[in-house]
Amino acid sequence: MSDQASQRVIVHATPEECFAVAADFERYPEWASDIKQATVLTRDDDGRGSEVEYRAAALGRSTTYVLRYNYGSNPLRISWRLMRGDVMRRLDGEYEFAPAPDDPGSTEVTYYLSVDLAVELPGFVKRRAESRIIHTALGELKAAVEAKTKA
Repeated sequence: MSDQASQRVIVHATPEECFAVAADFERYPEWASDIKQATVLTRDDDGRGSEVEYRAAALGRSTTYVLRYNYGSNPLRISWRLMRGDVMRRLDGEYEFAPAPDDPGSTEVTYYLSVDLAVELPGFVKRRAESRIIHTALGELKAAVEAKTKA
């Protein structure tokens, strides 16, 4: 059974600036603390990563997985699906970047995640892992984008 979560955060940068950082997969190890390596395996016709292999810290060990990215018709949305991984059966998700309604020049980033691990774990362990993934996906993304736009 998959666990699903979604969360939002306001980032003080434009949607395009947020999208650019989120789509620069090879730089993830610079700002995403659990990502140790990111290698773009294939690119789409626009030069964006379409299959990316990650090596990450997970549950006290190292894990490797490959995600396939889809950009669809909305340039400010990135979705992904797990192609293969050693500890997960499912790791699907999406970033959506929209102008913040009450904060001009800022972005409301919405993150969706669906995870199914290959091994059964107690609920509190799953929730802790989910919380860490979301913190990286939103909190560390926010910090990286805002640091880049202030530089």
